[in-house]
Amino acid sequence: MYGTIARMRAKSGQSQKVIDLLEEWDRERGAKVKGSVGGYILRPDGSSGELLLVAIFEDQATYEANAEDPEQARWFGRLREMLEADPEWTDGEIFGGATK
Repeated sequence: MYGTIARMRAKSGQSQKVIDLLEEWDRERGAKVKGSVGGYILRPDGSSGELLLVAIFEDQATYEANAEDPEQARWFGRLREMLEADPEWTDGEIFGGATK
């Protein structure tokens, strides 16, 4: 598997809107994107607008294909409007995982 962790800071009063948009991606786009496995949103304890996103794909090729998709670029433009700055991205191969 392959994915990214994005550290981002929402503009004042925009945290819930960012979360809503990320959940919208999961509901409306995630099932359509080839290779999308899932994702998580984390709001660190005591944070003031900081959010972490974890996006998981089958492999690097499907991750990159999504990143290059014009529809994804339009969605990201909507997200970026709610952020103080560009997210800090950390991409890489995923080893192991949680089990139930």
